[in-house]
Amino acid sequence: MEQNLIRLLKADEIECRVSVIKENGLSLLLYKDARVDQKILDETFGIFGWKRSHQSIEGNLYCTVEILDKETGEWVAKQDVGTTGYAEKEKSQASDSFKRACFNWGIGRELYTAPFIWIPAGKASIMYKEEQNKVKRFYCNDHFSVSSISYNDDREISGLVVVNDSGHTVYELKAKGAKSTGGSKGKPADENSNKGKAAQKIPQKDSAALSKEQMDSLQAELDRTGVTMETVQNRYQIQEPGAMSKELYGRVMSALKRTKSSEAA
Repeated sequence: MEQNLIRLLKADEIECRVSVIKENGLSLLLYKDARVDQKILDETFGIFGWKRSHQSIEGNLYCTVEILDKETGEWVAKQDVGTTGYAEKEKSQASDSFKRACFNWGIGRELYTAPFIWIPAGKASIMYKEEQNKVKRFYCNDHFSVSSISYNDDREISGLVVVNDSGHTVYELKAKGAKSTGGSKGKPADENSNKGKAAQKIPQKDSAALSKEQMDSLQAELDRTGVTMETVQNRYQIQEPGAMSKELYGRVMSALKRTKSSEAA
């Protein structure tokens, strides 16, 4: 099959979503939507060079994205399963499974190399509502967007600027050697300041997939950065930390190592 290189995402193709929000700040996730996937598939393979289909397997909705191999005339398929959203269950599963199948083809895979993005409370309008049990529920009506992004030769995010709806920079990752356009140079800033808080320990049950040494290394990175396990689980949709695959563990550790320590925030 002809080796078509999937291009990297542009800044205006990346959206920001609040993952975890607390009194002292919030964390952001970077993601792409299905329209971006369709656009890049059209650009790379042509409008007649790809197709999608959905299958229900044991109650879960899967999407198969097939690419036409112009040399052999055969269709090459990659598949993944979707998760359910809060509204329009079938539609959200269909969209999510499509986006995941496109990740398998390489579209947006670079988003997994982003550092964990922490916006301190001083740069976001964090409010709260008090529930009947007097527990505070924090929320933020600010909208965030990526204003610039750059990548290194390994297709990893090396520069990133996130702004709020007023255009003010709330997060900036500066790195040397950025090759792609839209980035800056230097080291990360404003990352996960959780000083004075007790370290969150990783649940140790069902840790057959990871060794004790790997779990200890993960805990050390969480302690260093101040990133909570809840943030990691939300970003990678992890049910049980100790049971994650070796490949996913590598992604998590890579992102944590690119995140500034809480002491330097």
